[in-house]
Amino acid sequence: MAVKQTAIAGRTGLVFGEPENPMNRLKTTPSYCEGKMVLLFSLMPLKLGFCFVGASSPEFSNGFLPKRQNFIKLNRRNCYPRSSFSPTMLKLFTSSASRVHHLTPAIRVVGSSPVESPLFKALSQITGWNRRSASVGHRVFFCSEPTDGEAAAEAEAKAVESDSEVSDSKSSSAIVPTNPRPEDCLTVLALPVPHRPLFPGFYMPIYVKDPKVLAALQESRRRQAPYAGAFLLKDDPSADSSSSTDAEKNINELKGKELLNRLHEVGTLAQISSIQGDQVILVGHRRLRIKEMVSEEPLTVKVDHLKDNPFDMDDDVVKATSFEVISTLRDVLKTSSLWRDHVQTYTQHIGDFTYPRLADFGAAICGANRHQAQEVLEELDVHKRLRLTLELMKKEMEISKIQETIAKAIEEKISGEQRRYLLNEQLKAIKKELGVETDDKSALSAKFKERIEPNKKIPAHVLQVIEEELTKLQLLEASSSEFNVTRNYLDWLTILPWGNYSNENFDVARAQTILDEDHYGLSDVKERILEFIAVGRLRGTSQGKIICLSGPPGVGKTSIGRSIARALNRKFFRFSVGGLADVAEIKGHRRTYVGAMPGKMVQCLKSVGTANPLVLIDEIDKLGRGHAGDPASALLELLDPEQNANFLDHYLDVTIDLSKVLFVCTANVIDMIPNPLLDRMEVISIAGYITDEKVHIARDYLEKTARGDCGVKPEQVEVSDAALLSLIENYCREAGVRNLQKQIEKIYRKIALKLVREGAVPEEPAVASDPEEAEIVTDVGESLENHTVKENPVSSAEEPKKESQTEKISIEKVMIDESNLADYVGKPVFHAEKLYEQTPVGVVMGLAWTSMGGSTLYIETTVVEEGEGKGGLNITGQLGDVMKESAQIAHTVARKIMLEKEPENQFFANSKLHLHVPAGATPKDGPSAGCTMITSLLSLATKKPVRKDLAMTGEVTLTGRILPIGGVKEKTIAARRSQIKTIIFPEANRRDFDELAENVKEGLNVHFVDDYGKIFELAFGYDKQED
Repeated sequence: MAVKQTAIAGRTGLVFGEPENPMNRLKTTPSYCEGKMVLLFSLMPLKLGFCFVGASSPEFSNGFLPKRQNFIKLNRRNCYPRSSFSPTMLKLFTSSASRVHHLTPAIRVVGSSPVESPLFKALSQITGWNRRSASVGHRVFFCSEPTDGEAAAEAEAKAVESDSEVSDSKSSSAIVPTNPRPEDCLTVLALPVPHRPLFPGFYMPIYVKDPKVLAALQESRRRQAPYAGAFLLKDDPSADSSSSTDAEKNINELKGKELLNRLHEVGTLAQISSIQGDQVILVGHRRLRIKEMVSEEPLTVKVDHLKDNPFDMDDDVVKATSFEVISTLRDVLKTSSLWRDHVQTYTQHIGDFTYPRLADFGAAICGANRHQAQEVLEELDVHKRLRLTLELMKKEMEISKIQETIAKAIEEKISGEQRRYLLNEQLKAIKKELGVETDDKSALSAKFKERIEPNKKIPAHVLQVIEEELTKLQLLEASSSEFNVTRNYLDWLTILPWGNYSNENFDVARAQTILDEDHYGLSDVKERILEFIAVGRLRGTSQGKIICLSGPPGVGKTSIGRSIARALNRKFFRFSVGGLADVAEIKGHRRTYVGAMPGKMVQCLKSVGTANPLVLIDEIDKLGRGHAGDPASALLELLDPEQNANFLDHYLDVTIDLSKVLFVCTANVIDMIPNPLLDRMEVISIAGYITDEKVHIARDYLEKTARGDCGVKPEQVEVSDAALLSLIENYCREAGVRNLQKQIEKIYRKIALKLVREGAVPEEPAVASDPEEAEIVTDVGESLENHTVKENPVSSAEEPKKESQTEKISIEKVMIDESNLADYVGKPVFHAEKLYEQTPVGVVMGLAWTSMGGSTLYIETTVVEEGEGKGGLNITGQLGDVMKESAQIAHTVARKIMLEKEPENQFFANSKLHLHVPAGATPKDGPSAGCTMITSLLSLATKKPVRKDLAMTGEVTLTGRILPIGGVKEKTIAARRSQIKTIIFPEANRRDFDELAENVKEGLNVHFVDDYGKIFELAFGYDKQED
């Protein structure tokens, strides 16, 4: 015997069938209904207002149950009206507390006396009913909401059907369902409800964050016992009741006895309707009272089921109170549509519900606070409960009346404005449909006002301009050109970050770490930035500075700017002024010009969104100058700390505060920067890297980057230190490392090509999802020996669960050393700067500075013609004016010294000399070769060569004094590169040399002189004592 429980139009009902599993026949054989009595009755009488019993009808022809629309027809055509049922039947069908009757096919109660049951007596009064018409009945429990009822019905039906299958195999005389009834639930999970109590007949969603509780709820649904206890949470006296988020967090943290002490004793037995994620839908059934705790995690308690105190249904006081509650509900409907559907259903069918449920319904839908609602839930006296509900409804009514009064007063006050506003909106809509107005000025104004309202730091003078322009925008026609100009102007004014500063990081140690990670060396720059951070930390804030980084290309001037911004936690913006010849690029265009735009600084602030970024002005020594003005002069205001607090852009025409901006400028030669502009900047010189520094940079920075960019793994290639050293000295003889980076990338590109050609990688390489996956490698070295062989298995993509048997391929690392370096980068570009193993007579090595760093420079002299009175000097080597004058001075000083040292020697008077400075294609200029020229002339006059490990630099006066020069570090690096051990510097440059790093000065014998006489002694060995 099978029992089917289902939901009709959202209401739960029962089906009575005949013994041999008639439910399946009803589904599969529509004609089975003909001539059979099928009884349906609803346990939702409060909603329906009547019970219905239907016989065979056309609505059953398309399946067992009718559709929603057919159900309405069924109500009207085939249902018995309320008057057709006796009070006994109504009480039996409508009471949720009626007994559960299990009937045999003979309509007898199982296990009871032969006396006919009340259910059978009620059924026997229906026309056409007899003992053969029904086989079994089973009562179900109702829900207020259709969706919840359907879910509960489905769960109940599954359980009943499973029970029926077992029962059919044993006996068809009686069926006892296995899923527990609500009254059998004496031990339940205790669920805390934070805001309002759950009333019987209503549903409530709650969120369960505890995974143990959620698992227990799911397990209870799986065991067909979907019930739990919902108890309102008491107020926490130590917490702030205004924060609901904090209150929910506190609920999740409560466990065991602590949670039990926070729960009200009286709650509601709730059916678990559905669980979606951490959201649980509860449907209330009956009142509960906590007796004792059973377990702590999850909290399980023993409960008593509470019943309403007995009361007289015909008591006039109870009736009057309930009628007043209903009347109040109807009055609330006139002012509020809240819960209108529920209230209308209840008030239209007043005779079909009980007084206790009416009280619960009123308390549930009103806006009472949690304590008042809990008081109604705890009250078991029906009359008192109705009175409490009535009080709450009266308060709700008064609140609704007050709201209605306020609404009317406000409506009367603004009705004129509202009417005007509506008419304007309609007019705008009509214009928009007709295409009369292509741009919505109100929308633009609203957008601009929305931008400035959250920003309270806009200066007053800027805010005034914005307000004036907004007013102007409303008066302009959208089709006019002035409208677009004003719109763009407002767009720029409102988008700028007025007073919006990013939070700076004044952690010196963190800044040091970041700077060291990105760049090797550059100690001067790093020290200055750390000083800036330290000052900002002591002051609590930082001021804008103007720093100029000067040095040859490739030393990291631009990239160090990004590292500084990251160390300071500032936004970074870079723009180059190389070749810039238009002042408007800095100061902006006037708004009167077509296509006018603000200058670079305003664009910078819009781009970064903060008023204190780090702005890198690149190539400031290459500014142009043309008919559009002098950009260098325009930068004076921008880079002046005393003026940029009120920087005026021509387009905005309002002052902007740039005092918090950190400006970093870069230049190759500061001599090209105008003096007024240079005076406003703090210059930090970045000299070139020495060979040791380049090797370190290549190994730790450039090689890793190139290897990653080319997809070559570290185990596949090895570049020796000798190869890097040869690459630096013979291919990349520069101050920076830019060309070195290009050569290293070239090496790895060739290695990648070689790996692919020789099959070191598969044609379609698999993407490794695990870093521990093996890699396929092959032999890529032909003449290499004694290298590690690496073998790894590779898993198959088609059968990931099986271990594939792949061929193990061995490889040998590609070794790049000095012997095969030319195979990857070609023949050496540079050769040894030291042209002579033994310096000949008349040849002296000098030291020079170039924009690419330091270099050695030979001065060569020879005798062209000898004879009395033939003295003279020819100069070649593409020398500049300054260097030509130095050669003339050197010739004069050399003749004077020769006259003092060897009066009888008439070499200069009788010899026509030729002085040359190789290489001839390279322009040369500067005064620092004076002492080198004198030494070369004296070597030729005395026929004595200078020491082969000697190099010198210094400007000479006519009296023989040695003046200071520049580029000490670069020239020292050049001397080390040429394996020079002895250097002569002017005495005034001693301090510059002492500031050099120890690895630069290591192994050098440096002499500092202030008169050429000391150089003469050192160069020609007259005095071997070292300074």
